[in-house]
Amino acid sequence: MRTLPAHQAIPATTTRAAASNDRVPSGAATAAVEEHLRNVVPAVESLRRETGRLAGWGVELADRLMRGHRLLAAGNGGSAAEAQHLTAELVGRFDGEREPFSAISLHAETSAVTAIANDYGFDQLFARQVRAHGRPGDVLILLSTSGKSPNLLNAVEAARSIGVASWAFTGPAPNPLAASCDDYVAIDSPSANAQEGHLIGLHALCRAFDAEVSQCRFEEATQ
Repeated sequence: MRTLPAHQAIPATTTRAAASNDRVPSGAATAAVEEHLRNVVPAVESLRRETGRLAGWGVELADRLMRGHRLLAAGNGGSAAEAQHLTAELVGRFDGEREPFSAISLHAETSAVTAIANDYGFDQLFARQVRAHGRPGDVLILLSTSGKSPNLLNAVEAARSIGVASWAFTGPAPNPLAASCDDYVAIDSPSANAQEGHLIGLHALCRAFDAEVSQCRFEEATQ
């Protein structure tokens, strides 16, 4: 075992409380954490009610991508990060080894994003990319806790005009994005918890996707 030099050694008396300067959380801070954690429950329950839809999305997405189609994904802020999380799982891998699939996060190409926003306005940011990258049979997945972002609503219109299916993860419904997409999963909880629910939903979608790909590849190998 490597021994730290005396000047780097961690004092034996160091505790978790000492690491936080012995500051006791206020009642307001504790109550805020408790409320946030309570609101995780309705977010998860919203997803449980959508089990069949999420499984269906996974199967359909696997079928489309195995036939050479592509996933486009978009969101704003934290939802952009979750869109990129999803595309990384498909281009890379989720649970087990499999071939890569085409998936693009529309916010991630910074030069194109800034050029489009500068020349056409932020509201057209995703719509123009959908028209550039989308082909009939592709899928567009949009994430928004409010369901009101104009750039996402314009992306849905662009997708519909070229034969790209549109699915959305949103906060509480009804909302404009849910109403305009071909299908949606709405999380009935406050914004932050809805966003957490979106990530759980994306992981569930990936599990269904991988299960379908694995089943199809097994059937092909045994025919």
